[in-house]
Amino acid sequence: MTAWKLAYHANCWGALGGDAVGVTSITQLAYRTFGQMDRAFAEIAAAGYEGVEVFDGNLLDHSAADFRSLLANSGLQLVAAYAGGNFIFDDILPEELARVTRCADRAAELGAPHLVVGGGAKRFDGIRETDYHKLGAALDRVKDLAEARGLRAHYHPHLSTIVEGPASVAKIFDLTAIDFVPDTAHLAAAGGDPAHLIREHAARISYIHLKGFQREPFTFTPLDRGDIPTAPILQAMRDTGFDGWVCVELDAWPDPAEGARISMNTLKTH
Repeated sequence: MTAWKLAYHANCWGALGGDAVGVTSITQLAYRTFGQMDRAFAEIAAAGYEGVEVFDGNLLDHSAADFRSLLANSGLQLVAAYAGGNFIFDDILPEELARVTRCADRAAELGAPHLVVGGGAKRFDGIRETDYHKLGAALDRVKDLAEARGLRAHYHPHLSTIVEGPASVAKIFDLTAIDFVPDTAHLAAAGGDPAHLIREHAARISYIHLKGFQREPFTFTPLDRGDIPTAPILQAMRDTGFDGWVCVELDAWPDPAEGARISMNTLKTH
């Protein structure tokens, strides 16, 4: 069994999406899972996890008091909140940072140690080199606002953004001081070796997302159900002295509680 504290993301307990109002009001746009968080928390705890990560929309759907009740009823700790943004468009950056700030305020109020952001928009006419510099500067601002609230900020490279595989990961972390939260499935899907990237960027990693990935047909899976072996990743974490929270994640699964249990059983054997 791994010695790390294990969390699970609540994003699997419903359809993934965002707020339609964000099309015309950037500051109101948030990620969310369209599902019941009380059920998600109870099933995450029943699978043996100690903590939970949630999207900013699901976090802000509840008052701080109501969210504390959800945590108390399940026995889980809020480990991280996840927000996103384009981060490369000057005119809307203040709106995006205002939204991330609301998320950070609530996460800090609830005692979470981590704030995770994803993003870095791909333009319709292609990536510009300056977009990486704009993203890096925006991520430094996220880092600063998180630290001001006692949170540790992390950037999550993600498919469909300008930071996907090893080359763009190396590029962005030369341009920002924010921490790197590797998502093993997204990195593998973009052609990276997650274990190698964990070793290469160990000094920037204090929080990790573990997820399985199947190439054909493309889908995310519980750990060890796809094409990414878990053992080399965990060994890289041990070899580099990683001692932080690990969040297991699965975007969608027919029975989300089963998916959580499968991944926990995999971790128990490693």
